[in-house]
Amino acid sequence: MNAPTAPIRVALVDDQTLVRSGFRMLINSQPDLEVVAEAGTGREALASPVVARADVILMDIRMPDIDGIEATQRILDAAAGAADAEAAGTGEQGPRIVVLTTFDLDEYALAAIHAGASGFLLKDAPPEELLEAIRTVHRGDAVIAPSTTRRLLNHVAPMLRADLQAESPDHRAVASLTAREREVFELMAQGASNPEIAGQLFLSEATVKSHVRRVLSKLNARDRVQAVVIAYSTGVVAP
Repeated sequence: MNAPTAPIRVALVDDQTLVRSGFRMLINSQPDLEVVAEAGTGREALASPVVARADVILMDIRMPDIDGIEATQRILDAAAGAADAEAAGTGEQGPRIVVLTTFDLDEYALAAIHAGASGFLLKDAPPEELLEAIRTVHRGDAVIAPSTTRRLLNHVAPMLRADLQAESPDHRAVASLTAREREVFELMAQGASNPEIAGQLFLSEATVKSHVRRVLSKLNARDRVQAVVIAYSTGVVAP
């Protein structure tokens, strides 16, 4: 008999107690999800080892003291440093972070993605979308809130490209992809899931997963959201 799968450990970082309470009840109603930590400020989140060890963190952007963008950056930087100190090449880069806001503002979303967030979601998203976002980002195999992410990237793509030199490391990384990896990368950047990529390229899902892992490794991208940003900034995908 297979052992039961441990639930995904979720941490909540939000300065509104009622928001955290609502998220906690929703998340804990799911058998595969469990809230393991809460923090009311970015500073509390940074001081909590339980938050840092969560699988997924739901992070509010606008908080007093230390905002969600800075907290995201510092949590992931600390996790990456700890992983390097323990064992190089483990691939452990800390929790996945989904940034939540009541404001659908491009600059906040872009800053969150640059800080290392794996997704961006509005607080008024439907409950099922929030729950699926947690599962999706934990898998690391899909872009969260594709419509929001696509709209954001379409808007800021010129800004991203202006910030990147023609011979940047990202351009060189993209150039290092094989022809098949480039095909997979382009479909990833268009929001295709692994099954959709497999269907379009007539490959098995296992083969697609292998290609995706190699693409992320070559691009030095921690997940598909980061890969999509690289695709837009290097012109692989145009708005």
